[in-house]
Amino acid sequence: MKVNKMKDPVFYRIVRPIITFLFKIFYLPTIRGKENIPKRGRVILAGNHTNNLDCLLLISSTKRCIHFLAKDSLYKGWKKGIFKNMGIIPVDRSKKNKEAMDLARECLNNDLVIGIFPEGTINRTNEVIMPFKMGSVKMASDTDSMIVPFIITGKYKLFRKKINIEFLKPIKINKVNLEEENERLMNIIKEGLEGRK
Repeated sequence: MKVNKMKDPVFYRIVRPIITFLFKIFYLPTIRGKENIPKRGRVILAGNHTNNLDCLLLISSTKRCIHFLAKDSLYKGWKKGIFKNMGIIPVDRSKKNKEAMDLARECLNNDLVIGIFPEGTINRTNEVIMPFKMGSVKMASDTDSMIVPFIITGKYKLFRKKINIEFLKPIKINKVNLEEENERLMNIIKEGLEGRK
């Protein structure tokens, strides 16, 4: 699979303003820290996962096209064409995904934006955050990309200003010990969530 020859998909650029308009009408999100997302160049947006609507919240938070890593079940049936043309990279969560990681690195090497939820799935536990998988820090290390952590708090309630997203200061990954860096990223997001309860 190719991600539109590593350019931002035209379909994404067409539907993003529509998604943003509708999402802001229905959910009235509070968005903070947008200035922390670079206007150009490679970057990884990484944060906690609370709901299936998180991707739409991110899309409506920045004019930059986000190539999400998402479960490969989205690529089945009638949804395949839509998600493919949105630049989404499918991930089989039951195994290591060399192809998905290669595509994500190629996106970053072409100065595009990757969106990832390092928990790997929606957090339905009582914990503030679930342990992070290594993908985001590994990609950042391999491509010399900055990571912009984000935190999502609140609930998705129609016509009520309850959902919030905040983008934190970009961080640079130290390539010496990726496990420690993964822990650091997780702690930044965890502390951010705990500080906003």
